[in-house]
Amino acid sequence: MPHSTFSTPLGTCAIAWNDSGLTRFLLPEPERHSGGDTETDPPPWVQEIIARVRRHLAGEPQDFADVPFDFSRVPEFDRAVLRATLAIKAGKTASYGDIALSSGQPLGASRAVGSALGANPWPLLIPCHRVVAASGKMTGFSGPGGVSTKVKLLALEGAQLLSE
Repeated sequence: MPHSTFSTPLGTCAIAWNDSGLTRFLLPEPERHSGGDTETDPPPWVQEIIARVRRHLAGEPQDFADVPFDFSRVPEFDRAVLRATLAIKAGKTASYGDIALSSGQPLGASRAVGSALGANPWPLLIPCHRVVAASGKMTGFSGPGGVSTKVKLLALEGAQLLSE
């Protein structure tokens, strides 16, 4: 599968794609390095997404709802959760219950929503970091750096965060 790594103000990210759309996005990780023999130069449409990610991580929030995602390997429930999560705009948050309801599930599906978001193949682009506990508490982020990365991304986007 074609993929590429690229530098951002927060570190090196990785992105993968196919003819149907993006298949994967990886947030910056300290041990990830640019370059490598299996990498491919991204096509123009992927280069534009990379430019938008760089702007976003430099403090100029972007909306990635128009990005073509290849959902073909994502279970139907997870797909509905991810699509509902795309509606959360930069600077805003929603609860796991909000996402359950907006994806057509009962409020009691909040834990299943958390599991679906934990398996999100496109963190940042599908903004699972914007989903918080009903109390506003920062919980569950499976990306590199865990909850501290979630808080950093939300602060970068100008979200109002509760202090403990």
